[in-house]
Amino acid sequence: MVKVGCCWLYAISKYGYPPSIADTMRALKDMKALGFKYVELEGVREENLREVYEHRHELKALCDDLGLIVDNFCPVLPDVVSLDEQKRQHALSLFDLACEIANFFGCTTIQTDSFTPPLEFEGPAPYKQMVDFGIQFKVKVDPQFSWEKQWQVMVDSFRILAQKAANAGLKFCLEPRVGEMISNTDAALRLFDHVGHENLGFVLDTGHLHAQKEILPLSVEKLGKRIFYVHLSDNDSKTNEHLGLGRGTVDFEGVFLALKKHGFSGMVGLDIGRIPDLDDEMRRSRDYLLDLLTRLGIPYDA
Repeated sequence: MVKVGCCWLYAISKYGYPPSIADTMRALKDMKALGFKYVELEGVREENLREVYEHRHELKALCDDLGLIVDNFCPVLPDVVSLDEQKRQHALSLFDLACEIANFFGCTTIQTDSFTPPLEFEGPAPYKQMVDFGIQFKVKVDPQFSWEKQWQVMVDSFRILAQKAANAGLKFCLEPRVGEMISNTDAALRLFDHVGHENLGFVLDTGHLHAQKEILPLSVEKLGKRIFYVHLSDNDSKTNEHLGLGRGTVDFEGVFLALKKHGFSGMVGLDIGRIPDLDDEMRRSRDYLLDLLTRLGIPYDA
C-alpha cells in the first residue's frame, strides 16, 4: 500500500527557504487543510537542523494534534561531500542528530542529496539560495579539481550515512536532481554499486528525471526495489519545473504501473512548488493522483 503525502517543497514555496519554526508550523497546518495525512520535514544546514531539533517536541505535538505522520526527514548538509575533511566530518556528525530527529518523529526514511560539485559558477548556481528550476549553468573547472577524488569522497560518505541510518532503523535514500553530482538513474546505480550498502536507496523524482530526458517507467525498472520514496511533479521535460500533475508530459500511468510491478509500498509525495495558485494545484493534483491509483488498482493510504 502506498502512502500519499505532501513534500516540503510546498512549505518552501509558501514560506521561504528554510521556513522559520513558526512558518513550519503554519505549513503543517496548511498540509492538513489540503487533506494530507503523510508529510515530510527538512532541516536545512546546521542552524535550521538544530532549530528543528530544539523545537521537536512542539512540532511533534502539533503533528499529533493534526493527525499528521512525518514519514520522511531530509537533513540538507552539503558538507557531507566536501573535499575539506574537517567540514565533512562535522557534517557527518550532524547526520547523527538528523537520525535522532527522524526517529523522534517516527520516520520511515531519511533523505539526502548529492549536492553541486565544487565548480566555479559564472552566474546562477543550482540551489544556491532556493530551489531553482530551468536555469542555465556556466562553469569553470579548477585545474586542481579531481573528479576521481570527489567521487571517492562521495562514495565513502554515503557508505557511512547508509550505515548510520541502518543503525537508527531508517532507510537511507538519495535524490538524483538536475545540476547535482548524482543527477540521473544510471549515476544512482553506479553510486549504489560503489557504495555497496543495502540500506542505500533512491528517491524517484519525476520532475527532475523527466527534465533529464529519462524514460520514467524504465527508470523504475532499473532502480526496482532500490526506490524507497517517490516525488511527484510534472513538467514538459525542457526544464525541471515542479508543476501540478497533468500540467506537463510525464507518463504517470506508466510510472505507477512499473511501481506496481515492483511492489512499491512507500510514500508518494506531491513535490509541487514555485507556481501560482499553489494550494489549488495541490488539491487538484491530489485528486488526480487518488483517481489514478484507484483506476490502476493500487491500494493507498491518504
